[in-house]
Amino acid sequence: MLAEHRVVAPLRVFLVLLFGVLLMLQTFSLPGQFAHMAEESPDLAYLRWPLTAVAVFWVLCVQVVIVSTWKLLTLVKNDRIFTESSLAWVDAIVWAIVAAWVVLLGVFLYVGFRADDPGLPLLLFLMVVGVAVLGLLMVVMRALLRQATTLRTDMEAVI
Repeated sequence: MLAEHRVVAPLRVFLVLLFGVLLMLQTFSLPGQFAHMAEESPDLAYLRWPLTAVAVFWVLCVQVVIVSTWKLLTLVKNDRIFTESSLAWVDAIVWAIVAAWVVLLGVFLYVGFRADDPGLPLLLFLMVVGVAVLGLLMVVMRALLRQATTLRTDMEAVI
């Protein structure tokens, strides 16, 4: 357990840095990038707000994962990870991944039916599969956490 406690502090530092960078990206960079795109390519200007909304939504999903991971780290630090409260934070991670995947699937289908070049649809397909694998992996990890929580509860009842 000592090794886990040594990892929590640096991981929290990186989570704060990542959250801060994502917040700047969400509020300044993405809207500015799509505004610039609309100015440079007037034929694509109609995509400015939909692309901004989708990109900001994906960043929001990552921020939900970061906050949930922070809360899970707190439970690890307090040796309360194998409790029912941890499952709610894992559920938040799973639902954030599902929401991001659904929107990504929509973007993939939209681009796939309109694309002339197979490069972008292929890249989006790879991302759809990758995010699906991540989401399914989190569902498996949640099941393992539930089993471990049940076993720990049973062990505490015996002791």
